[in-house]
Amino acid sequence: MPSRPLLLDDRALVALLVGERLPITRGAERFTTTYFWFRACRAVVVGAGGRLSGPFERLEPGHRAAALEHMLALPGDVGLPEPRLIVPVMVGVQRRHPGLNVLNTEAAAAALLLGAKMVISPPTAQGQLEAVLPVERIAFQTVDLP
Repeated sequence: MPSRPLLLDDRALVALLVGERLPITRGAERFTTTYFWFRACRAVVVGAGGRLSGPFERLEPGHRAAALEHMLALPGDVGLPEPRLIVPVMVGVQRRHPGLNVLNTEAAAAALLLGAKMVISPPTAQGQLEAVLPVERIAFQTVDLP
């Protein structure tokens, strides 16, 4: 029986792309959102040694360049929800949670659309989604990453 799809937040996406261990189900389809992908790419390109760019900065220079190319191209085994399908779901999420920002609206909508379990870092879990995930019955797994 196939595993439930996984939706990776920006930090989990970075971890995947730099080869950090993620305690996730093998063989499960992996997705991220456009906004999570954008935030991860922006952090890596601009670089500030923060929670998103730090893992890239710890790589050896040769590996860093390859990982950056990998990030900007987004590997084929990491999917993105189809905009024509997700936007109506986003509108529904926003109607139910009017104070939710676009990043979190897209994340919740993607999880609902895909029937995915979210794989999220503690800052994501403790942010705006903390109140939304239980109400929307979205499964999630918090992962502590270096």
